[in-house]
Amino acid sequence: MNETIPLDRVLDFAIEREQEAIDFYTGLAGKATSAEMRRVFEQFAGEERGHKARLQGVRAGKPMQAPVKPVMDLRISDYVVATEPGPDISYQDALILAMKKEKAAFRLYTDMAELVGDDELKDLLLALAQEEAKHKLRFEVEYDDRFLKNW
Repeated sequence: MNETIPLDRVLDFAIEREQEAIDFYTGLAGKATSAEMRRVFEQFAGEERGHKARLQGVRAGKPMQAPVKPVMDLRISDYVVATEPGPDISYQDALILAMKKEKAAFRLYTDMAELVGDDELKDLLLALAQEEAKHKLRFEVEYDDRFLKNW
């Protein structure tokens, strides 16, 4: 089933999701129990701000480049259980939450791409999905390095 969804509506939706991600990572940074943890999540909040700005640029008429190849998936987030972000959240739990969030965002954009008939809009949604996959991979690599390598 292909629906016609206006590009502006998709962009508004994506911009809202990026703002939610900014708020999420800023919140995790605020709950960080170490300077390193705070730095990692502040960095991701900054990247999400960059994504939001790029989407706002697309809304203003600038093209968005689609990634050339799919991003690898370590699938670590498939095998870990998420917890709620409390005031004393551990770095491990924060990484798990971040992986799960990025995975959900990837699926959202991928599913939306399957619903649209317009090729340009589909490419935009798939590009957004790949951006989220990159974030998930970075969290999975960090999780692997910190918590699985010595297991």
